Amino acid sequence: MNLSINIGGVTWKNPVTTASGTVNSGKEYSEYIDFGQLGAITTKGVAPTEWLGNPTPRVVETYGGMLNAIGLQNAGVSAFIQNDVPFLQNLDTVVIVNICGRTAEDFVQVAQELTEAGGVDMLEVNVSCPNVKEGGVAFAQDPKATREIVSKVKKSTNLPIITKLSPNVTNIAEIAKAAEEAGSDALSLINTLLGMKIDIRTRKPVLGNTMGGLSGPAIKPVAIRCVYQAYKAVKIPIIGMGGIMTGDDAIEFIIAGATAVAVGTANFTNPHATIDVINGITTYMQNHGITDINDLIGIAH
Repeated sequence: MNLSINIGGVTWKNPVTTASGTVNSGKEYSEYIDFGQLGAITTKGVAPTEWLGNPTPRVVETYGGMLNAIGLQNAGVSAFIQNDVPFLQNLDTVVIVNICGRTAEDFVQVAQELTEAGGVDMLEVNVSCPNVKEGGVAFAQDPKATREIVSKVKKSTNLPIITKLSPNVTNIAEIAKAAEEAGSDALSLINTLLGMKIDIRTRKPVLGNTMGGLSGPAIKPVAIRCVYQAYKAVKIPIIGMGGIMTGDDAIEFIIAGATAVAVGTANFTNPHATIDVINGITTYMQNHGITDINDLIGIAH
């Protein structure tokens, strides 16, 4: 069987990666899984400078998933290059670094520094970050802002770029098309849905930031819908994510139009989740006589 796929000219040995923010840069998880078995590893978001993140509590469990309001805490690109890139370079897998910023210039700076440092195969551009010049509205909620970010990052690097889209929009296809037209080599979707939880004893929001991103199985139907709609709107590959716990979940995304999938929240309940998903995909292909994973992409259409 062939499990290999190609995204932006980069060959993955199989269609499974980690979702940004769920395994940091892999060091903590490396004693539990062999990242060399994955198609790719996607790191936590990296900004131009250190970001302290949101007030605590930052994470709370919900029915069918979890809410997080980490606030993209990270040590900045210089620290990332010094502390994390050497580890990532030694992994036998494709390395994708998620980049974030508050302005277009922030994204460009991170992209340029990572490109010059080497050891990175692809960049995932997190346009779900708030645009401080536009009153805090996320770039991903505006086709024009998405187009600007993607275009500028594309011109600043020779690495393939993946644009990570938010589901918190009216028309996901419109944003997907804007990213494609600006030069994005692929899309990843979806990011978390905005949600909140209230403690009925204190009668106050549980999260220190009041609201946070909902992830896990609860959002999978929304994610499948978004992937299905985006596939109809663009010709570039899609990395699907949102509630993937098993190989069958991953297959559903691929049939909807995803070339690859990312496992996120499942990593918090099962450190071996990514490997289990790969094995589940293989079992499905064996059981259904599928010899090439690429034959399943988008066949629901």
